[in-house]
Order: sequence, then C-alpha cells, then structure tokens
Amino acid sequence: MKRILFTATVMEHIKAFHIPYINWLSQNGYKVDVACSGAEELTNINKTYNISITRSPYSFNNFKAFFELKKIISNNDYNLIHCHTPMGGVLTRIASLNARKNKNTNVIYTAHGFHFFKGAPLINWLLYYPIEKILSNFTDVLITINKEDYQLAKENFKANKIKYINGIGLDTEYFKETKVNKKQKISELKIPKKKRIILSIGELNKNKNHESVIKAISKIDNDDFCYIVCGKGKLKNYLLNLIEELNLKDKVKLLGYRNDINEILQISDIYIHPSFREGLPVSVMEAMASGLPVIASKIRGNEDLIEDSEYLINPSNIEEIGFMIDDLLKKNEAILKKIGEYNKKRIKRYDLRNILKEMAEIYESNM
Repeated sequence: MKRILFTATVMEHIKAFHIPYINWLSQNGYKVDVACSGAEELTNINKTYNISITRSPYSFNNFKAFFELKKIISNNDYNLIHCHTPMGGVLTRIASLNARKNKNTNVIYTAHGFHFFKGAPLINWLLYYPIEKILSNFTDVLITINKEDYQLAKENFKANKIKYINGIGLDTEYFKETKVNKKQKISELKIPKKKRIILSIGELNKNKNHESVIKAISKIDNDDFCYIVCGKGKLKNYLLNLIEELNLKDKVKLLGYRNDINEILQISDIYIHPSFREGLPVSVMEAMASGLPVIASKIRGNEDLIEDSEYLINPSNIEEIGFMIDDLLKKNEAILKKIGEYNKKRIKRYDLRNILKEMAEIYESNM
C-alpha cells in the first residue's frame, strides 16, 4: 500500500482544508499519516504525529520539530509527502532531503499564499523569498493557488513542476442549497429587523482590517443597515472600543466565532472583505457561492475571484470603502440579486469536485 505524509503547522489547517483529499486518498487505497501541532486522530488518517512546530520562524521549537519530522520520515517509507503552511513547507522539505534522494520520495508543497507579494513589506521579501527560492530546488511539485504566485514561481523558482489550481476547493452546492428561516435567524442574532445586513468573516486582526470598514461606516449617512463580523481574535477589545467611540453600537455587531456561517451568509445582503493580504480567501468564495455581491480589497487572490474591478477597493482608503458600501446599499434588491447570481456562476470553477480531480492527477502522477 502506498503511503503519504501530510504536514502543516496546526491541525486546524488540515481539518479546514485537506480532509476531502485525505478521504479520497484513503478510499483509493492510500495510507495517509499527518504530522502537525495539535494532531488528533481522525477518520481515514492512519497515524497522527503531534510535533513541536510553530508559526513563528524565530521559535526554538521549530528546531525540535525539524528533528521530529526527520525521524518520522526516516522511520517510514513514504511514497509522497505533501506539505502546507510556510513553516510546514520549510521544515518538511529540509527534513525530506535524504528520503527524496535515497528513497525516491516525492515532495509536494502547496503555497497557500506566499508571504512575499506585490506591496508586501521589505522584510517579507528579505526573509521568505530566498528561503522559498532555495527550497524550490528540493520540491517535486510546487502548487500555487493564485495567478500572482504562479507567475512569480514560474519565473523565479526551480521546482520540477509548478502547477496552478483554483484554490483548495469549495463545496459550492452546500452553500447554494442552505436553507434558513431568515426572521428566526435575525432574531437569534439580535439584529434589528428590516435592515440590510453587511457581513465580514475573518479573524479580528490587523490583516483582516475590519477597522477600516467600521471607520467607513461611521461616515455613511444611512441608518438602514447593520454590519456584522464573524470571527475572534486579539483585536476584539480594540474594535469594541472603536465601535463605542464612533457611536456605532446599533450598527456594528461582533458575533465571535460561528459554526453557522452558511446560514449567516443566507440572511446577509452584501459581503465585504477588506484584508491587506490573502492567498485565495475561502470566505469570499463562500459569499459568492451564497449569491452575495462582494466588495473586496484590490489585492492578490481577491483579484482572481472578483472579475469586475468596480467592486475592488483600496483597503486603506476609508472614503473609498464608505462610497462603495453606500453605493451598493442604494441599489434595489433586483440589482443586488443579479450581481449575486453572476458570482454564483463564476465561483463554480473553484468547486471542490473540480479541484479534487486536479489533485488526484497530481497525486497519481507523483507516486
């Protein structure tokens, strides 16, 4: 039986993005192991290894994680290793050098969004770019999920194969077919009735940039809407204070982490994603699959998804964000629905079933 090792920084990443592929591999006769921080036993995973890996490139724990990975790889005859996340990709590829040379183990790395990109801080280019360029020499397949990363990799990196696929796949039917009692849901979330709902999904951190939307909303002369944010994070108290300072307690609600995103999308009217950095944002894909008009920052990843540049904004420009929100709020339901229906059609190319076929070909050709 052929064996595959999946690696990443945290188990949450594996569970959020790779279970459909692990299931497919298992159902097709492959034995799959997983190594990451917080590893737990899951269906269709042969063995899990809880290693010391952390996100920070400066953490001493990553030295320990390197030797843990090296031992795991040395003690098992893996036909293929598929690594994810920046630190997972770095440590795994170095730890795999002997196996790749002596056991003919192939190594795949999926870049979920390089930390160096157009407009990225100089430190990102100085730190991450040289490492990725060097390690590409020890990568059999480098998978990119947005066009900017793909072009950069094709021009500068030396992986044996460089592939572009449309993300990690989204079950578009799940979001399209979700049914919800809108009145009941709105009441449950304590959202004022008969208000248009603007939604953002994402961790409460600087990159996701909910702050700019809140500031933009404070300048809109319109009381007929409510802005809700789903997510948790270290900026929660800061954002709550900002909401209070701007007298927006009736207009803005932080809902925290939610398990009912599919239902919240169904009661929303407009989705806004103002982040500064993305690979290929899943939440934007979910909003499009749910038939929502989407406003997004004009950055890598978002530009792949949103075809009409009219709905791409500068994430630092408060006035521009406010204007775009106000403009959509003034449109009637028929126009909003038309925009949403177009988004539904466009997102089909990112459907999980299509991506799974592409990944199956990559796995089978590298065994």
